[in-house]
Amino acid sequence: MINKRSNQANANLALQSKQLSLELGNYGEKPRYAPTIISHILPAKPTVVFDSYWRFAAERQKIFFKKLENAQIPWTDDRILSTYKFTNAYRASDRTSQYLIRNVIYRDDLPASNNEVFFRIMIFKLFNKIETWQLLEKKIGSIIYAEYSFDRYDKVLTEAMKSEQTIYSAAYIMPSGGKTLGHTTKHRNHLKLIEMMMADELPHKLADAPNMHKGFDLLREYPTLGDFLAYQFITDVNYSEITNFSEMDFVIPGPGALDGIRKCFLDLGGLNEPEIIKFMADIQESEFERLGLDFKSLWGRNLQLIDCQNLFCEVDKYARMKHPDIAGISGRTRIKQKYSANTQPVDYWYPPKWGINQAIEEYRTTKAHTQSKSK
Repeated sequence: MINKRSNQANANLALQSKQLSLELGNYGEKPRYAPTIISHILPAKPTVVFDSYWRFAAERQKIFFKKLENAQIPWTDDRILSTYKFTNAYRASDRTSQYLIRNVIYRDDLPASNNEVFFRIMIFKLFNKIETWQLLEKKIGSIIYAEYSFDRYDKVLTEAMKSEQTIYSAAYIMPSGGKTLGHTTKHRNHLKLIEMMMADELPHKLADAPNMHKGFDLLREYPTLGDFLAYQFITDVNYSEITNFSEMDFVIPGPGALDGIRKCFLDLGGLNEPEIIKFMADIQESEFERLGLDFKSLWGRNLQLIDCQNLFCEVDKYARMKHPDIAGISGRTRIKQKYSANTQPVDYWYPPKWGINQAIEEYRTTKAHTQSKSK
């Protein structure tokens, strides 16, 4: 089922868009087939950036553990990593994802029904900004769907914009949806989008979905949600108890990941981009061993497809400095965001269904005991 491509170097944007919609997985009445994962690098042809992908992942994860242990700066000798901002090797370890998991999804003081949890996730993710969530809680109180009022939420967000507060994160480009949702103001359209999802009983449909691909398709039907956003959102929903999909069954590469893949491979050897990401997840342990890298996993949880996808995006940026002679698709040559240490520590905690939170507590206890003995 490997899809042959005649001219990899000259692939245009239309072809890239088509690749994002490849039918992977198996659900419903229409038969779908998973790609065959090759067990070695041939016939794909890697560049020098391929090795940098694994070195970056190992070094970024080392920084994660240094932060967890409250080690003193510098956390790395890599000048690129210490100068510029990069996300974690594991998506769920990033500050925004951690806030979503701990402070939005798993809240003992808020209703735990699928409707309420989904509503909170979408309120948070459509803005994807911790400060916006905190503003809504401060002005409105508990974020509860049963008490939702368009006018109340609109008032808070409109006043914030008038006072020149930024209510959207720069991490994602959020389409305004004015043509389909009817408002000239983006946040009003997004509130209407959530109302539409709730009216359609989307939380119930997602809970009944057999796998992540079907969940992605359900989200993809809504206005303003393209392939990339629908994949990000279904991943966020899957942190909750609404769904329990495997993160190893489905992946959608975003624009940054497509750039990273192009830099890592001269030729994909007949594989498409989602298959390449699956391939990377499949060979991760052997590649770390080949390069002599001590990669510390997330307490036994290997890199998932979403993580390997994100790493391609990050290595695209990293390669702009490390391998400036190797071009991607976009032609970008600079990294916009410089690293700035956040003084607020993250109390790392993951979806309980992953079964790793106890291991984190044991790790912290052991490290604290070791450090106290060394003083």
